[in-house]
Amino acid sequence: MAMFRRSQKTPSPGSADLSVLVLEGEDMLERTSAVHRDWGLSTAERWGLDQTTGLITWTFSDRTAVAPAQILASYSASSGTWVWACANSSILPALQVASREACEWLKANGHPHLAQPKLAITPDMADTITALATRVTKASGFYRSNGAPDVLITFGPVTITWPDGRTKTVDITVE
Repeated sequence: MAMFRRSQKTPSPGSADLSVLVLEGEDMLERTSAVHRDWGLSTAERWGLDQTTGLITWTFSDRTAVAPAQILASYSASSGTWVWACANSSILPALQVASREACEWLKANGHPHLAQPKLAITPDMADTITALATRVTKASGFYRSNGAPDVLITFGPVTITWPDGRTKTVDITVE
């Protein structure tokens, strides 16, 4: 899993609201990632997303972790292409809810250029949009696959299950 990188940008005049939300999103990602690293998110042997159930599963040698998921977008660093999930017909509508919410927020708040179905952007800009979308949707978890392209996924409460039937739920409250 590629980790999120904090922006080093200074807010420009007239963009304070957007800049503040991006910074809040970066902080959210930092805080929630720390909690999810504690249960081992970055050490999973494999992961899978079942679009019919809306669940993402991480598999470890000694446990599994499952959470409800949403797909924000896909991003290809090699081509510099971001595609919102709500513009991708291969993603079921139930997994496009967060993507639609982020795009609707962008349009309603004067940033329709960022809500275009397909964007040509840099990896840093992809990280910025991810932070903003995560903040706007109040996601309590974020996962970025290492693929071609990467799939950008938000998720909710994580239930960890061990072979003996013990479970633990990690639920982060995001405000």
